[in-house]
Amino acid sequence: MSTTQQDRQLLDKLSPSRMLLPVVIGLGVVGFMFWRSYQPGDLAALRDAKPLWLLITLLVLLARDFGYMYRIRHIAEKKLSWKQSVDVIMIWEFASCLLPSAVGGTAIASLLLNKEGIPLGKSLAYIMVTAMLDNLYFVVAGPLVWLLAGDYIFPHETLGSGGLVTTLKVAFWVSYVFTMAYSGLMAYALFINPHSVKRFLVRMFSLKGLHRWRRRAYHHGLEMVHASAELRGNSFRYWAEAALSTAFVWTARYLVIGCLIAAFIDVSWGSFGTIFARNLVYKVVLLVAITPGGAGFAEGAFPTFFRSFAGSDTMTNFILLLYRIVTYYLYLVLGTIFLPRWVGRVFGKQAVKEVMTL
Repeated sequence: MSTTQQDRQLLDKLSPSRMLLPVVIGLGVVGFMFWRSYQPGDLAALRDAKPLWLLITLLVLLARDFGYMYRIRHIAEKKLSWKQSVDVIMIWEFASCLLPSAVGGTAIASLLLNKEGIPLGKSLAYIMVTAMLDNLYFVVAGPLVWLLAGDYIFPHETLGSGGLVTTLKVAFWVSYVFTMAYSGLMAYALFINPHSVKRFLVRMFSLKGLHRWRRRAYHHGLEMVHASAELRGNSFRYWAEAALSTAFVWTARYLVIGCLIAAFIDVSWGSFGTIFARNLVYKVVLLVAITPGGAGFAEGAFPTFFRSFAGSDTMTNFILLLYRIVTYYLYLVLGTIFLPRWVGRVFGKQAVKEVMTL
């Protein structure tokens, strides 16, 4: 694919016109849930809102975004300025809101870094590092939250103890095993023997039924080889800071729902820990979402996991709306603010007019 085609594809994926569908779906689902559940007095808990927890929620959100900016700047070996890091993270988050959850902003992240002046090979290497560390956080956190919350990480109180919970357990642990295997494969490729991993991927996807993805597997293996060459020689401190910043941003990400619930409902520390733990299972469910930013799926699944902590159905829907505002709609708004400035800086003023009218 030529550079011009890549640029066109990038700008098309970032087009603000893509916002309409997820906004309509997400707000439509929340509106329907409010209409179906509302009873007078259901929102009485709003009178007892705790300003401290609302402030903590805001601080957690700011800390998460700062952590993302610090991490990408550190992983990119400080080839990005702080201003560039802010732009990259804001556009990355914006792209995550516009693309299906299973794809996310990672699909265009290497192109964002490339447009900031980092060679494409290094850009791919840096994004592969972030992906590997994100997966490793899930691998480490999975058993820890199981120890923390036990079987309560699954919403028995809403799904019962039958087939639905069993299906959810199987989906979670299958996802866990797959993520652990893939993370191990990436780590082996990046640090030990990338060529053998490339050969393994090509042979595996040459099997009957998988050959349609053979070319993609070959290119992915080739990316691992190049990434390994780019990352060789980095110090222990480099990897330690990258891992710690990853743990920081994902922990902050999973704290948001608990902080929002605690702002309106009295929550014990044990329940707060269970809410945190359930976030991991909730995010696994959202991986199957085919809509941009998981719109509709995120709203529909939320009560299943957090209704028992939030009180009434209406209060649950209100907290859901707040959660989507601060973690989704906010980044759509910020994206429309940062996008024209970034496109103008990187592509020129004419491109701003084109992308804003796509």
